[in-house]
Amino acid sequence: MIRVDRAELTRNEIIRVAANRFLNDGYSNTTVNSLSKVLGMSTGNITFHFPTKEHLLTSLVNMLCAFQWELLKEETKEGYSPILAVCLELMLIASACEQDEIAKDFFLSSYRSPMCLDVIRENDEERAKDVFKEYCSDWTDAQFKEAEVLVSGIEYATLTTSSDSVALEQRVAGALDTILSIYKVPKDIREKKIKKVTETNYRELGLRVLKEFREYVDKTTEQALFDLLSRKSIV
Repeated sequence: MIRVDRAELTRNEIIRVAANRFLNDGYSNTTVNSLSKVLGMSTGNITFHFPTKEHLLTSLVNMLCAFQWELLKEETKEGYSPILAVCLELMLIASACEQDEIAKDFFLSSYRSPMCLDVIRENDEERAKDVFKEYCSDWTDAQFKEAEVLVSGIEYATLTTSSDSVALEQRVAGALDTILSIYKVPKDIREKKIKKVTETNYRELGLRVLKEFREYVDKTTEQALFDLLSRKSIV
């Protein structure tokens, strides 16, 4: 007889519902009270597993990082160089944020959260070691870590817009030039990669990738539930 770990089952269900609400209603618009109503459980039960809403957001950011790795693999299979794939990612995120207020709220909230920012930096640091190894072969782990502190700040500034902000293309091109410079990518290569990114149909691609991320989150949380119910565990 299969016996399910009820605590793990509850955690999985909380993550599933919270992720859905954050990506469809907005992180800022979602409260623990609203989650408790949808889940049919007390707020105390939710905060027992996730002390704050920020802890739930961190779970979703972990899914985003896994999705980014998958996206990088797919894009390199399709002929994109790893550097170009990383450049394209920032353009698509910025484009999605410009076209979708819910996406913008999610990404900006993630960069404002110390817990989420730690996850983003750690993930991007590992990718940078792989993507920029040709130009930073003599770098230490500490140097990559310091670089990602700078890069995450540039990314956040790129996604933060106001009525005075420059056009998306110009904003992202400037950000990418600075980021690639940090990783010692030569000027001619920087210009080539940035030109190619700005020539893509980034607005359409940005919305498509956002849709794919939402689908990825749904699939991931459903698979986690399936795996949990398919294995024997102690209550």
